[in-house]
Parts: sequence; structure tokens; C-alpha cells
Amino acid sequence: MRSTPSIEQFLPLQSDLGKLAYQTLQQGKGALSLAHKVVSNRLSDLVVPERDKGMELPPEVLQKITQLRQQLLETDWEDAEKGIYPVSLLFDTNWEDTLQYYPQVWLDMANVWQRVREKNYQDFQTPIDKENYPKYYLQNFHHQTDGYLSDQSANLYDLQVELLFSGTANPMRRRILAPLKEAVEAFRDTPPAQKRVLDVACGTGYTLQGIRATLPKASLYGVDLSPAYLRKANQILSQIPGELPQLLHANAEELPYLDNYFHSVTSVFLFHELPPQARQNVINEAYRVTQPGGTFIICDSIQALDSPEFAPNMKNFPIIFHEPYYRHYITDDLVKRLETAGFTEVQTMKHFMSKYWVAKKAASVA
Repeated sequence: MRSTPSIEQFLPLQSDLGKLAYQTLQQGKGALSLAHKVVSNRLSDLVVPERDKGMELPPEVLQKITQLRQQLLETDWEDAEKGIYPVSLLFDTNWEDTLQYYPQVWLDMANVWQRVREKNYQDFQTPIDKENYPKYYLQNFHHQTDGYLSDQSANLYDLQVELLFSGTANPMRRRILAPLKEAVEAFRDTPPAQKRVLDVACGTGYTLQGIRATLPKASLYGVDLSPAYLRKANQILSQIPGELPQLLHANAEELPYLDNYFHSVTSVFLFHELPPQARQNVINEAYRVTQPGGTFIICDSIQALDSPEFAPNMKNFPIIFHEPYYRHYITDDLVKRLETAGFTEVQTMKHFMSKYWVAKKAASVA
């Protein structure tokens, strides 16, 4: 059973104590992540001494990262304080999964080291029908066992991402919620239950959890290429009050929905794992299924286009973690791609190590 502490029952949202509790939780996550990275890096140096460790980050970059992390957490708290989403979402940590699967993260290290040593990026221990997936998807992204195509991978994914981003993956995901809520509520003549939101590449469903907390009456949908991740998402989302989101196994390049069907579409941490043409195809499909007047919101990694100070980080990322399309992504003009598809009024923003695009579909489309 997923643990969802009702902290707002005993901590007033605007109290200093509530904010201190949130900051303490995030500091604990950061400390755990740092300890994990230090130990795992030292072990990796012993087992795979020939691995490429990337560039050492300059002190000024490390200082900037610390500053931006704090700003992200401050924004996360402020959005809850404004009522964009409930404070309980800030404390919604699946401790049972953490305790259960953290040992498996370590047990899987031997497989990761072997793939790094052999530069084997298409290693699948679980039998799969490879004809059902695009070639670019059949990768051990992040060197993780079975890529995105096994239950073990789905069980470990959220924990691995939180360790990677020092507990900030979920605060970064939540930055889509303020523009999403504004976009959906703009359809004032549509009853709340008839407002439809699609999350593209929904994975294990964390973004949909945040959307459900933000838009409790909306009809939610999710698509993903991984049956295993959809099973995990269904398991998690079924424990949350409200109508269960409708999840489909589908390729985002060919969305199985009618034209102009959704009031808003979201996509979180997908585009850096797509080759260039696939990025355009997904954007085109998002445009097709978005209603006139609707919004498409993307969250993904920062880019070299507008974050040159983090060039060392962006250079290191595909070296340390297998990310075959990341180098192209960081120089790809997604604003141009969105406008090519037909979106207008594209706005961008950055929070910590993530970047966001909020694109409108004109209210009147010929």
C-alpha cells in the first residue's frame, strides 16, 4: 500500500514548522543520494577502472547547482502554499518501495558494470518481442537492466531517478502543474469531469499522480510504450482517490485518440530519449489530439541553447549514463519544432536542471 502522509492535518500549510518539515525531508533525500553516489562511484572505479567518468565540475558550477536546487524547492513549497496542489503531495514519498527496492539497486550493479565494460546497450535479460517497438526504444537507457521493458526496471525506476537528481525529480515534475491548471481551467464552459488531460510517456504514473491532486475531477489519460511501466502505474494510481486514469500501451508517434480530443497534453522527461524525427512526430501528434485553445506542456532536461554555464554537466550526462540521443537534444530547437507543428505562443522556463515549454493551440484552427 502506498504511503501518503496527511501532513496537512497536523502542520498548518503556512507555518514555519510545515516548511521546515519539507526542507528536512528534502535534505534527507539529498544526503541519501550523495552517500549513494559516493559509494557507487568508488565501487565503479574499482570494478570498471577504464570507464569514462566525465569532466570534474568547477566549484562555481557546483555552487550554482546548489543555489538552483534551493530555488526549486522554494518554488515547490510556494506553489503548494498558493493552493495549486495540496501540501500532501510534497510529502508523498513511497517509503515502502524505497525500503523494498533499494537493496535491488545495489544487487543490479554487477549487471550495470558488465554493460559499461562491454559497451553493451541492447542487453535484455527478460524475453521480449522486439518487433513491437521502434528500434530507438530498444536500449538500456541509463544502463538499467532490461531498459524500460521489465517489471524489475519499473520497480526500480522512480528510486533510481530520485537518487540521480538528489531528491528533486518530483519537484521538477511538479513544475508543469501550475501552467497545466491554468490552461485547463481556462475552459470555463466545460464541466470539470469533462476536461481531458493526456500524459504522454506516463511511465510509472508519477506525473499523473500530481495531475490528479491538482485537477481532482478531470478525466486523465496516459500512454506509454512499456507494458511493465503501465502495470506499475496502474498499481500505484489505483491506490489514489478519484477516477482511475485510462492507461494505454501505445507509441507516442501514433497516438490512438481522435483529433482535438484533449484540453491539455503533457510530456515529462521523454524528448531527450528520442531521436530527432521521433521528437517531431510526437509533437505533431500532440498538436493533432489537442483541442483548439488547448495547451501542450513539455518538461525535460536543460539545453546548451540557453544554459551554457552547465555545459560540463550536459557533456557528462550521456557519458556516464547511456543516453544515445541526448547530445542532439541539447542543441535541438523545440520551439521551432512546436511552431512547425502548428503551436503558437510558445513560452519557455527553467527550474534547476529542467526546462519547460508551454505551447498553445490556437482557439480557432482552420
